[in-house]
Amino acid sequence: MIDLSPKIQEALNNQIAYEGYASNFYLALAYWCDDQALQGCKKFFIRQSEEERMHMLKIYEYMSESGVHPKTSAIPEPPLEYESIQTAFSKVFEQERSVTQSIHNLLLLAQQENDYNTQQFLQWYVDEQREEEAVIRTILDRIKIIGQGGASLYYIDKEVEKINQEVIAAEAAGGGE
Repeated sequence: MIDLSPKIQEALNNQIAYEGYASNFYLALAYWCDDQALQGCKKFFIRQSEEERMHMLKIYEYMSESGVHPKTSAIPEPPLEYESIQTAFSKVFEQERSVTQSIHNLLLLAQQENDYNTQQFLQWYVDEQREEEAVIRTILDRIKIIGQGGASLYYIDKEVEKINQEVIAAEAAGGGE
């Protein structure tokens, strides 16, 4: 059994809530996209929601394996409306950067607590967040290239669907979670 300090337990429980919020955030975005007839974006956000839920469950499992009962906190409701798909993806990038910072803070705490097991466990999240930010940055770059105008939503939706398929293929080939 791994001894998790009270500080680490609290931080991991906070991360569970953070990952849960991220999952709900993506789910809300998926159905906002559905209302906008952006089915490619909807699929992307549903996959992201499922991935964030899996991130949350990994922490639950780690804590449980460590002999600690993880907490399930109340999760705030994410926004349900966005000005545009461009705004939505900008908010997504902010959300991912926020999660990355939270993981980095957790890793720093684990280092301060000399908790080598948690440091090792968190390394997967560091790598995962780097990949997630890169995907969102790519989408934002493509949105910028496509621009705005009558047909831009169609092309943005198709481009996001294409990127989503590439991510799924990379995961299937063992290039990610």
